[in-house]
Amino acid sequence: MSKTFFTAGVSAIVLAFAAPAIAQDTASAAPAAEETPLPTMEFGDWGFDPASLSQDIDPGDDFFAYANQKWLDANPLPPEFSRFGAFNLLREKSTADVQALINELTSKDPAALTANEKRIVDAYNAYLDTDAINAAGLAPAQPYLDEIKGADTLASLAVLWGTPGYASPIGGGVSVDAKEPTRYSVYFGSGGLGLPDRDYYLDETEKGRDIQAKYRDYLTFLMTEAGFGDPAAMAQAVYDFEDSIARKVSWDRATRRNRDLTYTALSPDELTELADGFPLAPVLAASGFDATDRFIVGDIPPSAERAAELGLDEATLAKIGGGTPAMFELLQDTPIEVLQAWTLKEFLTDNASILPTRFDDANFAFYGTTLSGTPEQRPRWKRAIAATEGQLGELVGASYVERYFPPENKAAMDELVANLRIAMGQSIDEIAWMSEATKEEARAKLDSFTPKIGYRDNLDTYEGLEITTNPLANRMAVAEWNWQDNLEKLGGPIDRTEWFMLPQTVNAYYYSTLNEIVFPAAILQQPFFGLSADPAVNYGAIGGVIGHEIGHGFDDQGSKSDAAGALRNWWTDADRQAFDERGDALVEQYNAFCPLDDGETCVNGRLTLGENIGDLGGLSLAYRAYKIATEGQDVPVIDGLTGDQRFFLAWAQVWRSQQREENYRNRLRTDSHSPEEFRTNGVVRNMDAWYEAFGVTPEDDLYLPPEERISIW
Repeated sequence: MSKTFFTAGVSAIVLAFAAPAIAQDTASAAPAAEETPLPTMEFGDWGFDPASLSQDIDPGDDFFAYANQKWLDANPLPPEFSRFGAFNLLREKSTADVQALINELTSKDPAALTANEKRIVDAYNAYLDTDAINAAGLAPAQPYLDEIKGADTLASLAVLWGTPGYASPIGGGVSVDAKEPTRYSVYFGSGGLGLPDRDYYLDETEKGRDIQAKYRDYLTFLMTEAGFGDPAAMAQAVYDFEDSIARKVSWDRATRRNRDLTYTALSPDELTELADGFPLAPVLAASGFDATDRFIVGDIPPSAERAAELGLDEATLAKIGGGTPAMFELLQDTPIEVLQAWTLKEFLTDNASILPTRFDDANFAFYGTTLSGTPEQRPRWKRAIAATEGQLGELVGASYVERYFPPENKAAMDELVANLRIAMGQSIDEIAWMSEATKEEARAKLDSFTPKIGYRDNLDTYEGLEITTNPLANRMAVAEWNWQDNLEKLGGPIDRTEWFMLPQTVNAYYYSTLNEIVFPAAILQQPFFGLSADPAVNYGAIGGVIGHEIGHGFDDQGSKSDAAGALRNWWTDADRQAFDERGDALVEQYNAFCPLDDGETCVNGRLTLGENIGDLGGLSLAYRAYKIATEGQDVPVIDGLTGDQRFFLAWAQVWRSQQREENYRNRLRTDSHSPEEFRTNGVVRNMDAWYEAFGVTPEDDLYLPPEERISIW
């Protein structure tokens, strides 16, 4: 498990997109001559170009295709992407905007740069200079590789596993305590897999075995570079170690979503007892966790009593691995040379992009092409921008906000958020299946929501972080700085000004433990939001996103936190049962979406439930808010489209996207979000207003009888 901050209860509108892109007038967005030009998107006069509608497709048969197929057919996937669509277009614009800022700095006289500007320039150039990286070879990495090779006991290797910059199969980070949100606690758990999920190791299909074989080939390459005498044998040993983690330790991904199940608070003595002979003290000392009083362990299998209390059936229990206790045992049973090889593999993989090109190429060939189907690596300059943002992102963000985020965007968002909150309050009042006692708790939670829009006022300047012209040294320095910054939270007050996304990030999130919804500046552009766009489009697009994040506060897991952010049951038993029944029905709807292998490979409705509730509840709230905003107004028909039609088309446009089959398979297995076509079709078919807007009848493929349509919020 690489050293990353553990933030419990964060739900984003999208995750793990390849990188940023949109048809806007930014001169710096022009690609270099050798790059494939990226698609653009037209938004017409009011936020959606009606010329993009496929009139030969019945909206009731496939609403996603009706709104998007013409554009998708005209814009094949660019070679640097495993999937591409509206989000990517806007992310590419964000990348181009940041590039324009950095280009201005790199073109200045170095002597005229401020200290902070110089750090940005050095970080960017260090990553960009592949000639220098190749000329240096493995020399910059050698001290770290030698440290790993010299750690020839489990105790000495445990020290490295607790040190920033080194991956570890066990470890954690500091986050707000989900059950006591007035304090920070250390979250602890196990990881260790090189493939995206445990199911990749358990897959006995021909495709699965092919991926496993190619992964072993990649491991053999790394073991050769690491200097092992029999690299293929050591690669197999490392693979077998990870395979044991998958079979003995790891949990099913959908099961890990259960926040009640993944919260176990232990004292230091209890965690040491759990380690059962594993040298835990060196890990905790190196991590700075040796003085803390509480560890929240996320993967301890429940006792029989706890399983009964949580209502876990045998099928669910069968998906729960041995977790951290089993990992402690496995680490003691695994030869030290295999654990060293695993740690070497992780270091070389984590830093492949700033090691000689052969490492970068091998890493991309497996993780980019084999797993995601992407033919070409992203241009180096785009990756250099991403790397710079990963090191000094808020420093860059300050300039981004100053140039690209108009204050009127924030004011318009404040109004949208206010109407969405009114809509949610009305929805709570009208729910027939919820008792007044639970409604009071729900209203209190809604009232305590904190919206954050654009950027935080106290953007970090990364004081004390030294950036040089050595990209690996920069990576290690950033790991240390971030770790210490995270560690300093222990024992201190909750920092409610903190953001987990940069201003230039095209995304949004809900954080259940602080009960806040966050919308960075970069997402507040078309196709999500336009100051001059039709209100129907703004409400159907960014309104749906706002509603989605509010909805996360009331999805199957977010609803377990109360108004103060504490993980506790504030529902009556009958109300919770009624809510869960609606969620179960939504699971079944999405389980029936089976896009691959002639209907054999399907969406995991349980894994995606939280996001599906967010989408359905979010668009329902946005529609209600749109009606609030236009109450008493004469809503015009534009280009032959009513306001309601424009509202739903805006939602479909947000999810305009296509992807390669390999990426599709990966996402169906690992992504908590449904594929984009189902984020469109799976939602609208549950909303009565959509049927009325487009005249959908029982003869249409997406039609659901009224009694089968699900309404949660």
